[in-house]
Amino acid sequence: MNALQGKTGWALLLALAIAFPLLTDNSYYLTVMTIAFIYAIATLGLNLITGYTGQLNLAHGGFMAIGAYALGILTVDHGVPFWLAFLISGLLCMVVGWAIGVVSLRLKGHYFSIFTLCVGFIIYLLIEKWESLTHGTVGLIGIPVPAPIGPLQFESVHAQYYLVLFFLVLAVFLMHRIVSSLLGRSFMAVRNSDALAEALGINLMRTKVLSFVLSVGYAGFAGALYAGQVRFLGPDIARTDITFDMVMAMLVGGIGTTLGPLLGAILVPWITQTLQFLQDYRMLVFGPVLILLIIFVPDGIVGTWLKRQARRAAALRRGERANARARDAGRTDSAADSAASPAAGNATAGADNA
Repeated sequence: MNALQGKTGWALLLALAIAFPLLTDNSYYLTVMTIAFIYAIATLGLNLITGYTGQLNLAHGGFMAIGAYALGILTVDHGVPFWLAFLISGLLCMVVGWAIGVVSLRLKGHYFSIFTLCVGFIIYLLIEKWESLTHGTVGLIGIPVPAPIGPLQFESVHAQYYLVLFFLVLAVFLMHRIVSSLLGRSFMAVRNSDALAEALGINLMRTKVLSFVLSVGYAGFAGALYAGQVRFLGPDIARTDITFDMVMAMLVGGIGTTLGPLLGAILVPWITQTLQFLQDYRMLVFGPVLILLIIFVPDGIVGTWLKRQARRAAALRRGERANARARDAGRTDSAADSAASPAAGNATAGADNA
């Protein structure tokens, strides 16, 4: 873990991601990793509203479905160019997120979570039942691959992998800039205490809505990338299971960190693929593992490591302060002894003269 600190660590992770297609010729592995990267983008967005602002949004998978269906409908039914549809999809999610956030974020705690869970289910029903718009259970077929950008073509599996990797790097960079800024500090202040944040002059409603809008924007763009990757959409993409998978990724990696959700979102799909032979019974494995993680590693992999590093740094500082005090005490004793020695000599001389 020490090697993953700072710019060196991120550069190492990026180098590994770039080299991954060179390490395997299996297109299936590349596809799984590409999908994992897309879910990592969406999970980063969920981590912004949940990990940094303290509001658990259980409709996040639904917003990802809105982004995917927006791109699919625009490109398949209306012939809109891919990248224009991609931009519209993300912006549409942000507009819908603003409308829902203004209403839902007046609620607090589990009331907000329950409200968003209902919103996610409504999105699923709309996609399934609004056949004239979404094609219902038949789904959207024939979604085009991302359009070429100059000489760059994105029809091959390798090209799509690197395209999604580019957007993941951009998403991580923007998220780092957000959480490191004054705006990010405001999000964390709201997470720690509404009353304290308000006392500091932070507009609670505006801050929460902005966090929600940015969060679902990540989900919308991730959904658009997903549509261009799989090229077929059905109502299942809006299931609440998708959101719970993202929550699990945050818990595994470490909620409230940048690297944690990224790591968790990449690990969970690979574990799921490994357990495919269990089919519907794989949740019997996931469930106990998740419970054990919550009990013994509540801060996730990255969160636990960061806390351990903080404890070590605090212990080191305490040791340094103790050594400094001991040195100061030693110097004081030496000075006292030096001052006492001439006085004792003078007293002895006086006694001899007497």
